[in-house]
Amino acid sequence: MKRHHTTDPEATGSEVLETGRVPVKAWTRGVPVEEQAREQLRNVASLPFVFKHVAVMPDVHWGMGATVGSVIATKGAIVPAAVGVDIGCGMVAAKLPLVASQLPDNLAGVRSTIEVAVPHGRTDYGGANDRGAWGDPPPAVREVMGDNAPLRTQLHSIVEKHEKLRRASARAPNHLGTLGTGNHFIEVCLDEADHVWVMLHSGSRGIGNAIGSYFIERAKQHMRRWFINLPDADLAYLPEGMSDFDDYVEAVGWAQDFALANRQIMLRAAVEAVYRALGREAVEPEIEAVNCHHNYVTWENHFGQNVLVTRKGAVRAREGDLGIIPGSMGARSYIVRGKGNPESFHSCSHGAGRKMSRAAAKKTFTLADHEAATAGVECRKDEDVIDETPGAYKDIDAVMTAQSDLVAVVHTLHQVVCVKG
Repeated sequence: MKRHHTTDPEATGSEVLETGRVPVKAWTRGVPVEEQAREQLRNVASLPFVFKHVAVMPDVHWGMGATVGSVIATKGAIVPAAVGVDIGCGMVAAKLPLVASQLPDNLAGVRSTIEVAVPHGRTDYGGANDRGAWGDPPPAVREVMGDNAPLRTQLHSIVEKHEKLRRASARAPNHLGTLGTGNHFIEVCLDEADHVWVMLHSGSRGIGNAIGSYFIERAKQHMRRWFINLPDADLAYLPEGMSDFDDYVEAVGWAQDFALANRQIMLRAAVEAVYRALGREAVEPEIEAVNCHHNYVTWENHFGQNVLVTRKGAVRAREGDLGIIPGSMGARSYIVRGKGNPESFHSCSHGAGRKMSRAAAKKTFTLADHEAATAGVECRKDEDVIDETPGAYKDIDAVMTAQSDLVAVVHTLHQVVCVKG
């Protein structure tokens, strides 16, 4: 795959990777990209229905199914694994009418109050006693996922056509308003003026995973049936015009709505928990910066044509769009405003991006390393979160520099409390 710096003024900051079919335009100057990710991008760009080019964000890294940090526009087909199984995963942030001086010196109480308010993690193999799910969903959840609520009714309609989703659908109400595991988090942050923010990262939980996994396998079955050999089996696709294409678009759209609601419910619970920990009456946030997906697919118009845009680890950044680009547990995060760069399909990165696998991080870093890297942040400092330690991620400052023609920084946040799943 040949590589050269572009001279296209509309794509300032990107590099062009020639692939033999559509090119790959990558905003990765000054940011490392592993060969595994390059190979995945080469494979994606070879698909006959990819439109115009593949856009790559500076947080790019190898991902299960498709490259994290990629933006893929398609005409006539969709690749379920390009969205992945964490459908609708994304961010939400709110600025509170509080300042740093109103927070206690010891923030352990703030963290523990949030942990009580929002189920997180996973126990009992995700069974009935899972601490990361509701035993009895609260009113805010029942309002959204009650028997006659639109979100619940639409899910029933999807399950009627795809029986294998029934078991996961039964657990969906218990997962709404819960954080999950892995890199999902809730943080209390301070901006450059010492204003307090609450920010969180989560998606569509178990039901989204089930929908993604089910349709990825359906697509693979179709490839085998039609004797279609792909450079990577995970790039199995659903052609437009078949019922599975329509059903997947419906199901993934539902999961994205579920994820949006999930973050809204958790944000309110976390904000109320902060006030409760401070002994104050809750006040509405001054600003909800954005509630945005970064693993999703949607219809958009680019270069004069209607296309399906799949963003896996990327945020929409049309001109004026507000977005959130989080760093790692001990690094800065950013509230940004999109510049509407057409060559990126109006997109930007979704974070810093991993520079090593979880397994590699556990072998590389010690608990002492993690404690030093997260000094000053009230968070877990145990061996179970070493795979999320800051050193496992790319330098967020380098990532932001590489995409300076995609977004402008509005606020710079640094964490003081971090709750991990």
